[in-house]
Order: sequence, then C-alpha cells, then structure tokens
Amino acid sequence: MKKTFPLLRLSLLGTLLAFGPMAAVQAKTPADQLIVGMSMVNLFSIDPANAPGLDASGINANLYDTLLKRDGGSPEKHLPQLAERWEVSEDGKQITFHLRTDVKFHSGNALTAEDVAWSLYRVMKLNFGLATTWKAYGYSTENIQSLIRATDAHTLVIDLPQPVNPLLVIDSLATSPSAVVVDRQLVLKHEKDGDLGAAWLVTNEAGSGPFTLTKWSANDALVMTRFDGYWAGPAKMKRILIRHMTESQSLRLMLERGDLDLAYGMAAPDIKAIESSDKLQVQALQRGTIYYVAMSMKQPEFAKQKVREAVRNLIDYQGLDKQVMPHYGKLNQRPMPLGLEARLPDPGYKMDVPKAKALLAEAGYPEGFSTTIRTLSEPPFIDIAARMQSTLAQAGIKASIVTGTGNQVYGAMRARNFEMIVARGAERYPHPYFSLRTFAYNPNNSDDAGLPNFQGWRASFFSEQLNELIDQAGVERDADKRMAMYHKAQDLYEEQAGPIMMISQMVDTAVSAADVKGFTGDDAEATRYLGVYKQR
Repeated sequence: MKKTFPLLRLSLLGTLLAFGPMAAVQAKTPADQLIVGMSMVNLFSIDPANAPGLDASGINANLYDTLLKRDGGSPEKHLPQLAERWEVSEDGKQITFHLRTDVKFHSGNALTAEDVAWSLYRVMKLNFGLATTWKAYGYSTENIQSLIRATDAHTLVIDLPQPVNPLLVIDSLATSPSAVVVDRQLVLKHEKDGDLGAAWLVTNEAGSGPFTLTKWSANDALVMTRFDGYWAGPAKMKRILIRHMTESQSLRLMLERGDLDLAYGMAAPDIKAIESSDKLQVQALQRGTIYYVAMSMKQPEFAKQKVREAVRNLIDYQGLDKQVMPHYGKLNQRPMPLGLEARLPDPGYKMDVPKAKALLAEAGYPEGFSTTIRTLSEPPFIDIAARMQSTLAQAGIKASIVTGTGNQVYGAMRARNFEMIVARGAERYPHPYFSLRTFAYNPNNSDDAGLPNFQGWRASFFSEQLNELIDQAGVERDADKRMAMYHKAQDLYEEQAGPIMMISQMVDTAVSAADVKGFTGDDAEATRYLGVYKQR
C-alpha cells in the first residue's frame, strides 16, 4: 500500500527521518530543515542519464555538480564550478578544462577528469533521450571516448567532431541535466549486466553536490542531508525534506499553518488569496518553456499562409495575459524566451476579427471551416483552448476541443496527427540558437524522418531559408554576425507566419514562509538550496 502523509500531522515525519518524536501540530518547522511541498508524480528516476524532467533536474542540482554554470542566466557567459578555468583553441575545435583539485564525491572518492569524461560517455552508451544533446554535436558511442578524454587527473580535453560554435557545447555543459558529473568508481560497483549502474542510479545518487540523498519513497517523501565536505562550503540547511502533495488547497493550508516552508505547484486562486499575507512570500520563477497554439500544415487549410495569418489575428493575446495567464505565464509572441539579448521585441499582435475574416476570404474560406483543438484538461491549457474556441468562432472557424493525457495530446503532435493544439514546449535552458531550432528548424519534412524533437517538424513547417540561417548561426563565432542572424531568423519566421504561435512564457510560482531567505529559482528549473536559510 502506498504510504501517505496525513494532511495535518507531521508526526510521521519524525518516523520517516528517525529524528525523534515531533508534535502533531507545529507553529514552525525546524530552523535547520527546509520542508518543501510539491507534486512528485513525474519523478520516476534521478539517474542523470535518464532524468530529463523538471522535478528530477531540481533534485539533481543539489546532489551533483557541473563543470561550470551560467552567469546571470546568459547563455554566452559562464562561471567556474568544478572547472576553475577553460580555454578554446584558436580554430574553435578544442576546449580544455582545468578542474579543481579539492573536490570529493559523497563516497569520499576524489573527483577527477576521468569521472567527467566517463559521465558523458555513459550518457551516450545508455542512449536515452538526453543523449540527443550530444548527438547533435556529432558525438557517438564510437567516437566520444577518443574525443572527450582526461589527459591527466585534473585536465579534460574536448574535441568537437563537426563544425559548431564551441560556446554551444560550453553552455550545454553548464545546463544540460546530462552534464552532471557522477562518481565513476561508485557507480561501477553497482553495475549489473553491463548497465553502467543504470538500475541503481534510478533511486540512488553518486554525486559531489551540496546535499546527499538520504531517503526517497516514490510519491511520498524525499530527504536530502547536508554534505559537510562540499568543496564550496557546507549548506546552511541541515536537511531538505520534500513531501509529495498534489492539492493546491492543502499546500496553502500547510503554508499558512507553518507546517511547510516552501511550496511549488499552487493554483492561481490560492496564490492570489495569500499574496497580501505578511507571513508568506510569492516568487515568480521565469522558465524557458513557452505556451503556444500550433497548427498542422499537413491540413490543407493551415498549409495556406493567409489562414495562419488569420488565426494569428484571432488570438486574444492581451486578454489571455490579463485574465488566464497570471501566475502561469507572461506575454511572449516570439519563438525565443524573454530576457535573451538576441530576442527582438514582441511584434505587437492583437486580436483583429475583421482582418482575420478578410484573410480567410482571400484564402478561399469566407465562411470559415471546422477543425479540432487538442489540449490537456488542466489549467491554463484548457482555459487557453476555450478562449481560442470562442475567438476562432467569431471569424467562422468552428473548433471542437479534444482533451486527453499528456501522452495522448503530445503523442498526437509527435505523430503529426493533429489539426490544432494548445501546448507548452521549447528548450528548458533559454538559448537563442536552441530556441530557433526547436520552433523553426526542420531538416527533413517527410513523415518517416522521425524528428519529434523539432516542433517545426511536428507541425510540418519547412523553410529551407530558415534552416540555412539557423545552421549558419550554429557555427558562426563572431558575436555581432551571430546576433544579426538570430534577428533575421525571428523576422523571417513572422513573415512566413510560422504555424507555432507563441502566447506566453511559463512562470512557475513558488510560495514560501517569510523567514525563508536565499531562495532563488533559476531559469533552468534547477533550483539549488545551497544558500537557503531561515531568518529567525
């Protein structure tokens, strides 16, 4: 039987953690422990080679380290982590990292460049979805060990197998969930039947991060304990306890009672109800993911540019932003996340029914047509779809809403078997090049190409001109020229009325007790609790 936490009692917390008895009702959580409430239904594995989900990334950011990290969220500026310094060869074909010499894994093993190289090899060898990042750069199981190698205990050399801007590889090493460094010796001790420790790492860790994994019961609780030997100094919190909670009202009640310090996943009405509380604080965490409306260009209606332009004029961007998206997202009409230097200002699209009707008439649909909108049944997706159904009808487009599970909705899009869809996607780690590849790039528009990682392929959008421009930006090392290409690509996507129309950039809201300090969720959904403390 699945274990659950009683809603209003924390006595089980003491049993779980063996911390000793606790009162059934508490005014405050322990000063040296952070109690977090969130849904863990999507937390299936924490193996860095096979844990692409947002929840797993947030956990692994505290258990593992990367070579470097982004500086202020900029995809072209980075700060040292495990690597003290690095240099790129003059021809841009080689990157050399010089590692710290004082890093220990939780096991006590010294972290070496061989661990870094083996961690990336392991990702490729296991060949789960996260291997795609490195395949895109030209790495394979056959070549990665010769191209990514340790030349001594603290020097890692990376050769690039094909022309690419080395900054892209550096940024992936800073942000990809597959780029964390695992303890090679420890993992291999748990290898079974040549699985490189895959079965063991689903529920265990082999990291060097600021916390160690103490306990994880699926859909119940996860406990991390401070690693006092952390190279950057010990965390301020002794423990992080994450409790599986799916009900927004329960999260709100526990926060108000003082039984939780931090909560993710609260619904907009509950967030609004506590915004004025002096005991709680609300933090909007901007994510790289974008909400959008997409049309399949396999459908004869949406294959016509004027129809796509008509739909663009039937989206109530401003109304959605003010009435549906608070605490879910922020207005964004570009195929690129907010905050990036390369992103152009919004083109300023607004709902214009007369213009949409004229465009439909020019396209041969003066009376409109019928279609379907696929979406999830949860907010804000269903709310966006309902608003779209209403505004499309004003120009004669009769849309039926089809709801389903994530696999049903996104599966239909991945199979290129849909008409319209309200969805959310894009690179989790905001970067102009990868954002354009996600939404506008499609190297092969055939059904059997099997390129579901490209949203453009899913929507059957093919632009040779855009493909060439994005490819050029991927190898261009001159910053000004690269910036000009990013700008031109955004303009071209709008001129061609790309079938994936951006509505809003995801905002993930975290609510915490007023005495929780030092908490900042970053743009990669990988929040670190290293500097979090309680001001009491």
